[in-house]
Amino acid sequence: MSFQPVFAQFWEKVKESIENKTYAKLTLAKTIGDTELKNIYVRPVLSEEGFKLSLTARYKTEEIESFHTLDEAFFVLAPYMNNPFLTALLFTTENDITFKLNKKRVGSIIEQAPTFKNASDVIIEMKEKGL
Repeated sequence: MSFQPVFAQFWEKVKESIENKTYAKLTLAKTIGDTELKNIYVRPVLSEEGFKLSLTARYKTEEIESFHTLDEAFFVLAPYMNNPFLTALLFTTENDITFKLNKKRVGSIIEQAPTFKNASDVIIEMKEKGL
């Protein structure tokens, strides 16, 4: 069974958190073995072109940042699930949502109490500007 449909459901929760202005941060983590790529952090940014997501890929020796629309970011991040990441953590002001792959590579979504009380600064700015 493929985990992609479950990851797509998880991504819908990412979109909802941005639309509802509750998004705090998103991290891809828990690699399989010792990999060159350690984490990918996803932060919202406002640029001249409007709302984008900043993807910061943290490697052993460097960090590479790229900017994408919400839909582009899904297609950039999805291939990293299962290679090398087993977990994606979405932090919102309402709850923490975790996408996990088990040993059989079956995806699941777990919701827990929120870690963050406040949304990302960019999300707060968007709320204030009515974007």
